[in-house]
Amino acid sequence: MYKFFKRPIDFILALIATVILLPLLLPLMITLRLTGEGEIFYLQHRVGKDGRPFELLKFATMLKNSPNIGSGTITLQNDPRVLPFGRFLRKTKINELPQIFNVLKGDIAIVGPRPQTPECFGYFPEDLKQEIMKLRPGITGIGSVVFRDEEAIIGASDKDYSECYSEIMAHKAELEVWYAKNLSFLLDIKLIIATALVILHSKADVSKMFKGIPDMPESMKV
Repeated sequence: MYKFFKRPIDFILALIATVILLPLLLPLMITLRLTGEGEIFYLQHRVGKDGRPFELLKFATMLKNSPNIGSGTITLQNDPRVLPFGRFLRKTKINELPQIFNVLKGDIAIVGPRPQTPECFGYFPEDLKQEIMKLRPGITGIGSVVFRDEEAIIGASDKDYSECYSEIMAHKAELEVWYAKNLSFLLDIKLIIATALVILHSKADVSKMFKGIPDMPESMKV
C-alpha cells in the first residue's frame, strides 16, 4: 500500500524542502561560481527506475573532465580531482542537495536504492539488477548509509580499486534488494534518521537500526 503513496509524499516533502533550503542554496551557488572552475552544477548520467537513464543534479565538486581522468566515475579517498570547496561539500553531503529537484521531477525518491552511473551499475550482479530497477532510486538509502565510508574502504584495501569496488557493489546490491523486500514508511523514516546521524558523526553505528540486513564482510569494515 505504501508504494502507492510514496511518490505523492516525496513530492510534497521535496517542495517543502526546496522552500526551506533556498536561503542555503543561493549562497552556495554564488560561492561555487566564484571558486574552483566556476561551475555550479554537475549533471551525471544515472540509471533510473526500469533502467531508464536520467541526469542527476549535484553541486560541482570535481574537475570538469574528472570522468575521463584516473578512476573514472569511481571516487577514491583523497581523490586529487576533488576541488577544495568540493571536498567540504562532499564530506557534509551538501553536494547532494540539488537532487531535491530530481525528486520534484520524478526521477528519484527521497529514499530508495542509490542511483548508479551506467559504469557503476555494471558492477551489480546480473541476478539482482532487475530487482533494484523495480524501484525509483533515492537521494539516500540503505546502501548509502552502510557504505558511507566507501572511499575509505577502497583506500584501505590492498586490492586493485576495481576489484575492491566490485566486492562493495555486490554487497551493496544485496542491501538494495533487502530494502526493496522490506519497503515501508517506517523503514524510510529510519533511513532518513540514519542518514542524518552518519552525516553528523561518520562513525555512528546505525546498522542496529535495521534488523535482518545482510552482514558486511569483515574485509570491508574500516
